[in-house]
Amino acid sequence: MKVEGSRRFAAPRPRVYEYFANHQVLARCLPGCEKLEPEGPDSYAAVMRVGIAAVKGTYSGRVEVAEREPPERYRLKVEASGTAGFVNMDGVLAFVADGDATEVRYDFDVQVGGPVAAVGQRVLGGIARLLVGQFFQAMEREVAA
Repeated sequence: MKVEGSRRFAAPRPRVYEYFANHQVLARCLPGCEKLEPEGPDSYAAVMRVGIAAVKGTYSGRVEVAEREPPERYRLKVEASGTAGFVNMDGVLAFVADGDATEVRYDFDVQVGGPVAAVGQRVLGGIARLLVGQFFQAMEREVAA
């Protein structure tokens, strides 16, 4: 499943990139994130509790920030599993300067398996958009603070 789109931030590109690349900020903004602890360079152990429909449950896994090109882009990889199944996500966040603002473009490939996959792509797409929206709203609050 593809999850893509963009969001505009009223801040310069280096500042927005800095917030998105900071694992402590990511931990505060990822929906349901209970733990995001460094386990190596640009690699983090993660625990997330998601409470939406068939995706509900606790997921443990790894988050990796790779291919950094500050302040232009980086690749984000997430592998997580729980009793409801697994989620693997791999994609790019691109930071495009637009005057004093920044457009953050995202393009992710998401794979879901196990019991959670039985709910169907249409429902999972809606849940993915909801979680992405929550993440970006939290990031907007962080960047504006």
